[in-house]
Amino acid sequence: MIEENKCKKSPKEKERSIEEICSSTWETLYRFIYYKVQNRQEAEEITQDTYVKAIAYFQKSNVHIDQHIGYLKTISLNVLRDKWRKSKRQGTVIDIDAIRPEEAAVEDTAEASAQRDLIRAAMDRLSEEQRTVIDLRIIKGHSAAEAADIMNKKEGTIRVLQYRALQNLAAILKNKD
Repeated sequence: MIEENKCKKSPKEKERSIEEICSSTWETLYRFIYYKVQNRQEAEEITQDTYVKAIAYFQKSNVHIDQHIGYLKTISLNVLRDKWRKSKRQGTVIDIDAIRPEEAAVEDTAEASAQRDLIRAAMDRLSEEQRTVIDLRIIKGHSAAEAADIMNKKEGTIRVLQYRALQNLAAILKNKD
């Protein structure tokens, strides 16, 4: 009976646990979703929907912060898939009267594409380790500890490698202009 009481949390404790989970996981989750959708507004919306769906689970269970990023990523993928399925069925609604040709110009897409190509070319000039650390830390949003585990290196080594990779990337991009 005593052990049962230790496992149960008060509503205040559960609320605090949920807040801790949200504050400690939102950045990693947002980066993960942004990597999938490549759109800031959509990534923010999906991140919010993910937490809304997850809160019911968090309130029912004893929450451990370190175990929930995988659960949140799974929920976010499900939210994303549902969104894609729904838009595929309904199609995109476009208000033709609201479109202004100067705002909908293709130049922005072409410019963004050119920037991506420039960054890819610069990334190709980095060492394999530097590309990997940038991919893991910045693009995929892994923590230094997670990247260290994946690359079989120490956490401090990952931080130094990331710093040098970003310095090299900045120098390469500066010389491209």
